[in-house]
Parts: sequence; structure tokens; C-alpha cells
Amino acid sequence: MGRIFWLLCTLLFLSACSSSPKPSGNEDDDLVNGKDIRGFEHMISALSHNVNEIWGREALFAGKYDYVKYTDQYKSRAHIDFSSGHIMVETVSGIDPRAHLRRAIVETLLTPDDPAEVDLYSDREIMPGGEPFLYGQVVDNQRQPIRASWRAERYADYLLNTAMKKRTLGIRTIFFVDIPMVANHEDRRGYKYASLIREASRKYGVSESLIYAVIKTESSFNPYAVSHANAYGLMQVIPATAGRDVYVRVKGKSGQPTREDLFNPAYNIDVGTAYLHLLQTVYLSDIQDPQSRRYAVISAYNGGAGGVLNTFSSDRKAAPGMINQLSPEAVYQVLTEQHPKAEARRYLYKVNQAEKGFKRTFASRSG
Repeated sequence: MGRIFWLLCTLLFLSACSSSPKPSGNEDDDLVNGKDIRGFEHMISALSHNVNEIWGREALFAGKYDYVKYTDQYKSRAHIDFSSGHIMVETVSGIDPRAHLRRAIVETLLTPDDPAEVDLYSDREIMPGGEPFLYGQVVDNQRQPIRASWRAERYADYLLNTAMKKRTLGIRTIFFVDIPMVANHEDRRGYKYASLIREASRKYGVSESLIYAVIKTESSFNPYAVSHANAYGLMQVIPATAGRDVYVRVKGKSGQPTREDLFNPAYNIDVGTAYLHLLQTVYLSDIQDPQSRRYAVISAYNGGAGGVLNTFSSDRKAAPGMINQLSPEAVYQVLTEQHPKAEARRYLYKVNQAEKGFKRTFASRSG
């Protein structure tokens, strides 16, 4: 039921975006972006209708830490819970459910490592190709990673014979299997973006550990991540705010990235890191202490630079001076205890803890 709320929030947010002020830009771009938003609203509405018609109270939709893909006329689905490390593959097909579930399992295991090839907003089948997204994050009953179709099919048969269960949903019966991911699945997802993160770090002068920490907190390294705030991809970039800001101030062009752009891991990491760069060097550059500025940047990535400054003073121009009078520890305490948004208070704590973990990992590897 919580995922239904996500859909409603998305629609409300998109409606609100159309009336919010925007930086000046090309009117043609605004027209195109308006069409894109209306098209997205239509897709969400259609998805909600089709899913709720079949799954009712058990409807699920994609989120920041959840990959949800429907196929087979919305009668089969895969749900990857990146927080718990479990994959649930299910079908409500009333005709040969075992065969439908088998196909859904194989499709899930072989889903390509390219979000552009996966349509989360329809029941379009997934065409396997290249290295699977789950390669190394799931192993079969022989403890082997799954790349080839024959291995995926063999593991699907094993799961059907040993782990298939069923439950009722009204007059329907749901057949499902629960596939555990490997213990270090998040690390395996994260470090495959190492070269992209290294490149963005050097390009924008943002530490690798901070980029890793932001991605871990924002999406748990889920390139398919979406949120009720209309944010997409690994670093959960909102096209109309951070995306547009990066386009205008960093890339020197009008417009904003599209949803498809932000599902591309390389592009998403570039834009997200560019926004961290903007926060560091433009919006919060008057904060003198590097550690205090780092805390402010992390908080601002979630709650905006204005939210950070307003936490210290109603006069934003005076806020940096007040911050500069405090120790970094005091700045951290104020932002985690007095920021007006509870989410921003928790966010700084989470990212800070995550970055400490990545720094320890990097140190142990270099040592």
C-alpha cells in the first residue's frame, strides 16, 4: 500500500512543479519538459490502473531502494529489495503458473545492466543482453554467479522444485520464490561504478568517498531508483532543480536532463557530482572551515542550500558568518538537531557515517 502512496505523491509533486518558479531558459525547452512531465503522468496513471486491477492491496511500485518490474500483462513481477537483499519473483497467472514463474525468474536473473533497456512503467518484456545487472549479486545453488541463459534456466528449475510457495490474494493464487542476494551485494553494485566515480571526482573536485556515500544513502547503488520527489537514478537527481542548475551554471546550456538521461549511471554520477561541486564552490563557498562546509554541502544536497543557511539565521547573507564562528562539531550538531526538516537531519548523519565507512575501506585497501 505504501507504493500506492508513492504514485499519488509523484503526481502531486509533478503538478506542483509546473507552477513553481524556474530559472530563465529557452521557452522551447520548457515546452518540451512540460510535455515530458505530462507524458510521465500518463505513464504513472496507466501503470497504477493496470497494477491495482490485478494485484489490489499487494500492489508494489519502484522506489529508491526497490526495483519492481511487471511483465506478462502485469501478472508476473520481480521485486528486488536492495535494503534487505532479497528478490521476490511472483506470478498470479491462472494458466500454467509454474511456466510463467519460470520465465519471470529467468528474465530477472538476466536483466541487462542498462536501465535504458528496462521499462519500469509498463509490462514490456525484458530482452537479455550483455552482462546481467545481478551478476555477482546472486549465485545459484552451486554458488556460481549467473551470466548465461542455461545457468539462469537451470537455477530457475531448482528454485521451482525446492523453494516455490504460494499464498492467496482474494480469488487469485500467487506463486512465488524468494531469492537471497549475496551478503556483500551492495559492495558489488557500488564498486562497479568505481571508474565513473573516480572520473567525476577528478573533474569536479569532490572526494570519491563523499560521492560513494551519497549514492549509498540515496539509492543503495540502484541505478533504477525513482522517488516520490521526481528524483532519478543513483544520485537521485531532480531534473527541474539540481539538474537544471547544473545545466545552466556548470554546463552552460539551457534546459534540464531528461528522465532517460538520469537513468544512465555515467550521466547521473556526472550531474550529481557537478551539483555537489556547485554547493561547495558557489552556494556555500563562504563557509571557511572545510569540515563545516562539508557538513553543509551534505545537508544541502538533501534539503537545499537555503535550508542549511536558514537553520543558522533567517538572514541568509548573515548565516555563513554565524557558521564561521562555530566549530565543525557545533555545525554538525546544529544541522542534525535543528534543521527544520527531519529528513535533512537524518540525511547528514547517514551520509557522514557512510563516508567514514568508505574512507576506512579505502585506507585498508591502500595499506
